[in-house]
Amino acid sequence: MSLFVWISFLVFVVVMLALDLGVFNRKSHEIKVKEALLWSAFWIFLALLFNAGIYLFDCPDSKQKALDFFTAYLLEKSLSMDNLFVFILIFGFFKIEPKYQHKILFWGIVGALIMRAAFIFGGLALIARFQWVMYLFGVFLIYSGIHILLEKENKEFNPNKNIAIRLFRKLMPVADSNDTGKFFVRIDKKLHATTFFIALLFIEVSDLIFAIDSVPAVLSVSNDSFIVFTSNIFAILGLRALYFAVAGVMRYFRYLKYALAGILSFIGVKMCLNELANELNYNIHISNVVSLGVIVGLLLVSIVLSAVIKDALERRGNGDV
Repeated sequence: MSLFVWISFLVFVVVMLALDLGVFNRKSHEIKVKEALLWSAFWIFLALLFNAGIYLFDCPDSKQKALDFFTAYLLEKSLSMDNLFVFILIFGFFKIEPKYQHKILFWGIVGALIMRAAFIFGGLALIARFQWVMYLFGVFLIYSGIHILLEKENKEFNPNKNIAIRLFRKLMPVADSNDTGKFFVRIDKKLHATTFFIALLFIEVSDLIFAIDSVPAVLSVSNDSFIVFTSNIFAILGLRALYFAVAGVMRYFRYLKYALAGILSFIGVKMCLNELANELNYNIHISNVVSLGVIVGLLLVSIVLSAVIKDALERRGNGDV
């Protein structure tokens, strides 16, 4: 893509973020499900509109690039669901009021955009220089999938035990009050961070961890920097609205972790097999059409199972899911 296209896309992102914080959400307020659904639909519409633009773009492989974008977007969107569970735990642990959650998520998304850009271009540079890195990414994704599958659900969640949070608390005093909606306050003329900032910091640390999984996964779809970058950005931009839209129905995603484990493992196997086929000059590859089908299939099965089993438990008089 030309420099003009890159600059235009970045300007679009900056303008949308500025409108979001400076106009549509200038005042702190609790985002209701209806508003969140409308924003989610808006971001999805923009992503699909952008996808259509790639499809109609006058270049020989525009159709393939459009398929790559859609697959990468859906993959990133599905993997980002894990972030939503962490957001719920963070806001619950720090007792962040709903009217302030949007502000924290906004700046969390901004940080995530910067980190994802660094990871994506760093990953592409590694692949261009050392092709064997594809095997490393593939094996790591398989390991991540197995780790998610075997991870205990009831383990203690305490952000204050995180090494980054503990280090920050040693470097700067933290005020326990969280009723101001500010990231920093002055107490006795000394600057203190608030629990709002600690929540934001933990969100950034969490996204850094999630990026280690999602970026290699999306690189399995395409090595085109523009496709990989834009699909990631669109998925992240809609993540905040998606959180408010689905936070109240998370019980219907009880088995989502199994779908994510399957997706990561499948993508890891795909990366290794496709790279091996390239080295052996075999014209047999797992296409992005197959990847798209696997991603959609696993997500649908996990959601249907979650809903069906929940309803069955409730009919037996056991609503504890």
